[in-house]
Amino acid sequence: MKSYSVKELLSSNLSLQEVTVKGWVKTFRSNRFIALNDGSTLNNIQCVLDFENFDEILLKQVSTGAALEVSGTLVESQGRGQSVEIQVKELKVLGTSDPDTYPIQPKKHSLEFLREKAHLRVRTNTFAAVMRVRSTLSFAIHKYFQDNGFYNVHTPIITGSDAEGAGEMFRVSTLDQKNPPLTEEGEIDFKQDFFGKETNLTVSGQLEAETFAMALGKVYTFGPTFRAENSNTSRHLAEFWMIEPEVAFNDLDANMDLAEDFIKNVINYILENCDEDLQFLEKRLLDEEKTKPQAERSDMALIEKLKFVAENNFKRVSYTEAIDILKNCKPNKKKKFQYIIEEWGADLQSEHERYLVEKHFNCPVILFDYPADIKAFYMRLNEDGKTVRAMDILFPGIGEIVGGSQREERLDVLKEKVAALGIDEKELWWYLDLRKFGTATHSGFGLGFERLVLFATGMGNIRDVIPFPRTPQNAEF
Repeated sequence: MKSYSVKELLSSNLSLQEVTVKGWVKTFRSNRFIALNDGSTLNNIQCVLDFENFDEILLKQVSTGAALEVSGTLVESQGRGQSVEIQVKELKVLGTSDPDTYPIQPKKHSLEFLREKAHLRVRTNTFAAVMRVRSTLSFAIHKYFQDNGFYNVHTPIITGSDAEGAGEMFRVSTLDQKNPPLTEEGEIDFKQDFFGKETNLTVSGQLEAETFAMALGKVYTFGPTFRAENSNTSRHLAEFWMIEPEVAFNDLDANMDLAEDFIKNVINYILENCDEDLQFLEKRLLDEEKTKPQAERSDMALIEKLKFVAENNFKRVSYTEAIDILKNCKPNKKKKFQYIIEEWGADLQSEHERYLVEKHFNCPVILFDYPADIKAFYMRLNEDGKTVRAMDILFPGIGEIVGGSQREERLDVLKEKVAALGIDEKELWWYLDLRKFGTATHSGFGLGFERLVLFATGMGNIRDVIPFPRTPQNAEF
């Protein structure tokens, strides 16, 4: 007999047909009603059995968390909350679950508790919904780029370069940690290491993606990246996924067009394909908001917020204009901001970004032409000599979600910037070669996937939108 998913059965017209379904027990009531779920949908299917027809020892093995195979007749449900149910004829326990020690009981658990049970938390409705949305977003991202003529590039995870210049990287080495080989100067001799040089886990695939853009035209990476920033905030992870498109011949304006179209497209995709899970997550968020002080509550419900981004044109504002707005706004003048804006050149914080989006413009915002001093070396220097062709996209509730730029295509200018930062040209010889052989205008951006999932699901902590979070002092599972 064919085995169906719960989702297929709940949306089917197979009434009065014999069916088989496999899943995990959510609840078992009165030795008669089993709520079964297989992860295909938020909803359970009710399986109704006549306990007199089943062995008592078998029924004692049916407890929350147990894996079952159920066969029977799909009939119209007599109860509320479901359209169909299964009148059980055969029941197999595929895997028992100890009811006394199984941690995911049918009650409300705190998110902090569930992080300690990350191997089981996806069995809860909240995390199942989040991970289904995450999966659909991932597909939507690949679909968008593939439909628009981009080629997917798998850039290295182990690298000898630091794309961001921040130095907060995880070292990759096979040298003896207690007794590493040393040079005559007493430094660690990385020439004796596995790769013959100092290597790290990548913070970005951008530099390598640029080499492919300058041959294939339009490319994108979608892979894991790592930052050894000792941060325990609700917005930071040590391991996370990045989407990084790079496009030859695109200037900053075309880059902003691409980023806006991309974001609207993938958000529209989940609005069309994840309605059930988004409705559940919205209700969860509304219930959570009720426990907060009025001042801390969101102005928009989750689905409204997603439509707000998908349906509004993004406002494009120069960094200089944004600084003027922030300097003269009430929260700044009354010192309500944690970081007071006093002069041009300040590195904007989340509170400033959210003010621009949520209070001043009331729409998503793209800031561009940032001070060169607060941006990476590879961004194209403007004619004023003090700003670069950088852009950040700011979202409600989250602040910056995308960072990108037109890349510096002029060899002489790039070499000057590399030298000024004390970067060894020998480490970037291949990157500089792109400016020697057929250089051209090109642009790209990076989007932290978990931040997008955070926005799309309404979750408050980035640890709750990745299967197994990696944070300081935490590499469990």
